[in-house]
Amino acid sequence: MIRGLGVTKQAVSQLIDTLALRGYLRREVDPADRRRVTVELTERGRAAAVAIRAAVEEVGAELARMITPAELAGLRAGLAALARREGHTEPVAPQ
Repeated sequence: MIRGLGVTKQAVSQLIDTLALRGYLRREVDPADRRRVTVELTERGRAAAVAIRAAVEEVGAELARMITPAELAGLRAGLAALARREGHTEPVAPQ
């Protein structure tokens, strides 16, 4: 999973540490395999994810009002091409 992020394991670990310290994530070591760590959103993390998703949708809706559907499709295609160039395979924005 970390490989798909395009960053080092150390960077992911530091990000998880920061998000856990700030109360967005909860991290637990698997008692059966201490090398395995489970990470999950806290209530604060879930609320932040909902707020982020709403903000992304709001920006998308505003953009859709500003440009034509064809221009929006072209923009999304261009962003997807840039993401693929950087090695990302996930969509860059909700469709």
